Amino acid sequence: MSTTTSSAVRAAGGDVLRRALPPVLLGVVGLAAWQALVVAADVPPFLLPSPTAIVEQLVEVGPLVLEASLATGANVLVGTLLGAVVAVLAALLAARSRPVDAVLSPTAAAIAVLPIVALAPVLNTMFGTTTTTPRRLVVAAVVFAPVFVTTLRGLRQVLPVHRELLRSYAATPAQLARTVTIPGALPYLFTGLRIASSTGVIAAVVAEYFGGLQDGLGSRITSAAANSAYPRAWAFVVGAILLGLAVYLLTLAAERLVARRQGL
Repeated sequence: MSTTTSSAVRAAGGDVLRRALPPVLLGVVGLAAWQALVVAADVPPFLLPSPTAIVEQLVEVGPLVLEASLATGANVLVGTLLGAVVAVLAALLAARSRPVDAVLSPTAAAIAVLPIVALAPVLNTMFGTTTTTPRRLVVAAVVFAPVFVTTLRGLRQVLPVHRELLRSYAATPAQLARTVTIPGALPYLFTGLRIASSTGVIAAVVAEYFGGLQDGLGSRITSAAANSAYPRAWAFVVGAILLGLAVYLLTLAAERLVARRQGL
């Protein structure tokens, strides 16, 4: 390995360390303070279990946490893809037509404020409690609004001079969209996806509180809390946190891959 390459690797490693060290230290200090508070104040487990008790339960029920995380993660993945595809198609239509935009934008705003506690039971009644469809539709509804809004904004960021230049070369609408409009909107699309990746996990977990298959993190948390197994319930909460981080990092990796290929 050349000296230049070694220096670049060391610089990259140092940059990663500088970025990762502060949040790691903050997390360690926070957990230590949490443990000290619970022990010193003798806080009951039903109010706040200690980190050590949660870790013990996480080790004990680790396979169950993984199984529930995979079930919830599948709902998040399918729901996010469905919501994102519908949002992008709707944004493309709204960008081309003001009357369509006048209909879709208020609809997206209404969907954004639709409470999950009202939507999930209705979908369970419509599709049944033995299928994952209601939960995936809840995730899709939550994902739709941020992706639609950010993508629509990105589609409208194309400078008029760029449109006129391509039209002077007799470019078709499809060529204009492929070479200018869509590449320019990609950063906005991924901004919406990053927002939706976190809210989608929350929606999937909350939707599992309202009946249906008992295989996800939300139903496991509810069951453990109902049986007064509070450290176990928090162990499943940790699983939900890790799932949210995994989905966010997956979205971030996809964004960087697309940006690299597009030269953004």
